[in-house]
Amino acid sequence: MAGLRSRRLLLAAAVLACLPAIPLAWAYRASAGYRGTVAGVPPAPFALVLGAALDRHGRPSPVLAGRLDVAVRLYAAGKVRALLVSGRRGAGYDEPAAMRTYLVAHGLPASAVHTDGGGLTTWDSCVRASTLFGVDRAVVVTQTFHLPRAVALCRRAGIDAYGVGHDSLADLPLVTVYGYAREVVADGKAMWSTLTYRPGSATGPGSW
Repeated sequence: MAGLRSRRLLLAAAVLACLPAIPLAWAYRASAGYRGTVAGVPPAPFALVLGAALDRHGRPSPVLAGRLDVAVRLYAAGKVRALLVSGRRGAGYDEPAAMRTYLVAHGLPASAVHTDGGGLTTWDSCVRASTLFGVDRAVVVTQTFHLPRAVALCRRAGIDAYGVGHDSLADLPLVTVYGYAREVVADGKAMWSTLTYRPGSATGPGSW
């Protein structure tokens, strides 16, 4: 009897240990075939650049600058015609404005860069791009570790999305390792968001 109880406990522990892998597998499976390079990704009307933290001077952090550099390369290669930069906007803090300033300083015309200050999460950015800005096809830009989740979410939100990631491992090893570890938890939340999503649920104003 004790042996049977022990086996059941071991089985339960094994099942619990595997649970976090399910959302991770979902993100990679849902984005399989839709993650590529600047050279290989199909052209799209928009690049959706996802926000990240600013530094203490209000400029893009190294993580965010990496994403923006990829976006500059996409535009220069003729892969996208315009960019939608999505992030957090609040009192004294404005990720989309900082992103737009950076892109214009790196040669993009101001008229090609549009902002969304309501992208509080990756899911928010994807849903708002689809429902408020009318984006139905886009190249999603973020870090490589974040890319499977970002592409999976945007496709679930109704965007024919492909993704290009900034490989930050060489320049930002600690941030990158942390990013991969964080995805185990973040993918669970993302998977739940897709399961409970109802089309037309986005709220808040858009801002071209």
